[in-house]
Amino acid sequence: MILGLDSVSPDLLSRFQAATPRLSALVRDSVHGTLVSCDPPITVPAWAVMFSGVDPGSLGLYGFRHRRPGQYHDFYIPTSATPLRPLLWEMLSRLGWRVAVMGMPPAYPPPAVNGVAISDFLTPDDAADWVAPASLRASLDRVAGGPFFDISFRVDDRPRVAEELFEMTRRRWRVARHLWKQEAWDVFAVHDIGPDRLHHAFWKYFDAQHPRHVEDPRLTPVGTEFYRLLDREIGEFLDLVGPETPVLVVSDHGSQAMEGSFCVNEWLQQHGYLRLRGPKPAAGTAIEKTDVDWSKTQVWGAGGYYARLFFNVRGREPHGIVEPDAVGGLTDRLRRELGAVRRPDGALLGARVFAPSEVYREVQGDPPDLMAYFGEVRWRSAGTVGHGQLFLEENDTGPDDAVHSFEGIYALRDPALGPGRDGGRRSILDVAPTILRRLGVTIPYHVQGRPIDDWVAPSAAR
Repeated sequence: MILGLDSVSPDLLSRFQAATPRLSALVRDSVHGTLVSCDPPITVPAWAVMFSGVDPGSLGLYGFRHRRPGQYHDFYIPTSATPLRPLLWEMLSRLGWRVAVMGMPPAYPPPAVNGVAISDFLTPDDAADWVAPASLRASLDRVAGGPFFDISFRVDDRPRVAEELFEMTRRRWRVARHLWKQEAWDVFAVHDIGPDRLHHAFWKYFDAQHPRHVEDPRLTPVGTEFYRLLDREIGEFLDLVGPETPVLVVSDHGSQAMEGSFCVNEWLQQHGYLRLRGPKPAAGTAIEKTDVDWSKTQVWGAGGYYARLFFNVRGREPHGIVEPDAVGGLTDRLRRELGAVRRPDGALLGARVFAPSEVYREVQGDPPDLMAYFGEVRWRSAGTVGHGQLFLEENDTGPDDAVHSFEGIYALRDPALGPGRDGGRRSILDVAPTILRRLGVTIPYHVQGRPIDDWVAPSAAR
């Protein structure tokens, strides 16, 4: 049994321990510790990395939006068909194992498995093809009582966000309990996006150390109330699962307070890498809605939890001006100049700039030319333009209180492993091969992670 709690870090488990007695007891009885996420530490690609055992470059999966080759502003959203290596459910299905998987990204449309697959938070609002087999749709609709894929969370009406978040969580776990009872599954996995949405929408209300902390009698308690609800829903599920079933709780990455946003395209303009035509655009204008002078633009960027930088290469882009043999020098210059950027308080921002080939075993699919973290991802990358400044206190695409961190969680409760203990820090790459080893399945040659010995009962070792 795999419980995937999006965006939960060790410090959050500690912060909300009093509100989560069932989850806290499970962790206490488990081999538990910190699960170190991938580059970049975001939902897509991190869950796919976790359950394939290979890095994002080998999967061809770099984030929520990928630029189409040879295009300037044409982006696409990854689907379940994007990963270039199979995920755990696909590997096991080919061997005849019965699996049920709910929402592990990327999962739209639901992948073909030997069992049941339900799609993820990237499911379009009007989609009908969100469960396979499709014959289950009507019954699961009745059980859920409404949509349970995602909510709009970057909006000002926070009380409404809280209401929708809580209802989505109740619906998701009703479906999970219903599915669990349908048969004796070999592997059952459920992903809950709810914690991530809570952190983004309410961090500044529940964390007194947040740089823009707000005390609000309506919103300050939402963090505790949500974790209490989540614990209750998980507790009801664990009652069905029983104490003898091995349970693995994992998160794809952690969360932390957002310091602010660094306007990467504003910086590129100031340093002559990006040139716009015409009058200055209004603050917060998406770059794809501006008139970019491609004849004088070397580099442009996309925003998000990290910056994706793209070079306007001659022969590759329609109006490329950067000679292919000049890319190395341009990369070095960007590293040096971004590394010298200082925050408004005068301290170094701490930009970390790297090419995908420097961190991945393979670089497949449609990667950015460079990736950049700012302040170890405490600062978001703002891709919009027209701000007239390099730093924003808020996110540029809607209210957001949190960013991600590299430290997620794991907790494996298995009577065969003995009493709970601290298992230390582990890599997200090691989860899939460890599960395969526990099940006695041969680990495919392409898997980069290594089985974690103290997660494997002696009788299961091969």
